[in-house]
Amino acid sequence: MKELVEILAKALVDHPENVSVNQTDTDKSVHLQLVVAPEDMGKVIGKQGKIANAIRTIVKAAAVKDGRRVHIDIDQ
Repeated sequence: MKELVEILAKALVDHPENVSVNQTDTDKSVHLQLVVAPEDMGKVIGKQGKIANAIRTIVKAAAVKDGRRVHIDIDQ
């Protein structure tokens, strides 16, 4: 799932070299922290958070196969 978020974020931003994803696993959940450059925050979040919600939806659909929950935070 970490790779999926990284691929999606790098496709959206102007500075893909500044994209990083940190993953923390627990028994039934995965916590992902997406870090992008400050000038790319708007591109990753989108108007009214639509892009961020779309990323979360895609990753949650991928997590269903593993029977886990996914939480994504977006930071600078």
